[in-house]
Amino acid sequence: MIIPVQGEDKDRDELPECGPGFTAILAATTPLDPIVTAVVHPCDEASLEGALAARDHSLIEPILVGPKTRIEQVARDCDLDIKGLEIISAEHSHDAAKRAVSLVREGRAEALMKGALHTDEIMSEIVHRDRGLRTERRMSHVFVLDVPRYPKPLLITDAAINIYPDLLTKADIIQNSIELAHAMGVDLPKVAILSALETISPKIPSTVEAGALCKMADRGQISGGFLDGPLAFDNAVSKEAADTKGIVSDVAGDPDILVAPDLEAGNMMAKQLIYLAGADAAGIVLGARVPVMLTSRADGMLSRIASAALAQLIVRRGSGKTVL
Repeated sequence: MIIPVQGEDKDRDELPECGPGFTAILAATTPLDPIVTAVVHPCDEASLEGALAARDHSLIEPILVGPKTRIEQVARDCDLDIKGLEIISAEHSHDAAKRAVSLVREGRAEALMKGALHTDEIMSEIVHRDRGLRTERRMSHVFVLDVPRYPKPLLITDAAINIYPDLLTKADIIQNSIELAHAMGVDLPKVAILSALETISPKIPSTVEAGALCKMADRGQISGGFLDGPLAFDNAVSKEAADTKGIVSDVAGDPDILVAPDLEAGNMMAKQLIYLAGADAAGIVLGARVPVMLTSRADGMLSRIASAALAQLIVRRGSGKTVL
């Protein structure tokens, strides 16, 4: 469950309609101060309106980074109030990404929010060896889903950054997701490492890596969570399915985090839950100096607000960055 922090409530606009998981996430941010966020190239209605909605819910203090005239034109065309917001002018989307990353390096921004530009444009600046936001931790993406038929928020990783992660990359992917779960109030998140079956088979490398990752957790190389795997998806999310197969596991049927074997599997799994099971979704990139709100152009307002809430929880309740 998400554990709210005690404190005085702040005046906020009415929250968007959402399920109990996202309601709890948004409620947990109530006593927290907004985080200064560089919004990268907010040059369409969805990205600019999303940034303003996150501001109105006291999640972020936006700095708009992009072509000033285009941002102001979007605001006029869409009747959006950007009065009083700082705008840092950039020539184009890639320049906006570069300038936004610089704001983080200068200590002026605590998080980044993707606007109307391609993911690879913003990520290429974040991972740049000289002027980027690299840490010793591998960067990874986490979907946080509020699935109607699941009793708590479900984290799925990695579905957007690492295509075919090796063993050590998967260890970082898991550690990033565990630290997000901690910021959400889950003291000992249960981590299900997925494959096509629940037994180790050399013919399926992801099963071997799952076993190795569990042993790495036993030896303290991954900390803060309870790992089990390999588990097939049905055994991971259904206690009944696990019992039928004779799987004895504290994770099976009750995971907080699902770790996909590769990006393709993670992406399809998350989007199936969104489009077929009616899940609400938020997305965030961890492992950089600051959290990155990485939403799709197809994402609605709730997804943008929830992603901002996750970033705020990471900064204010976590370490302020994902490498401790």
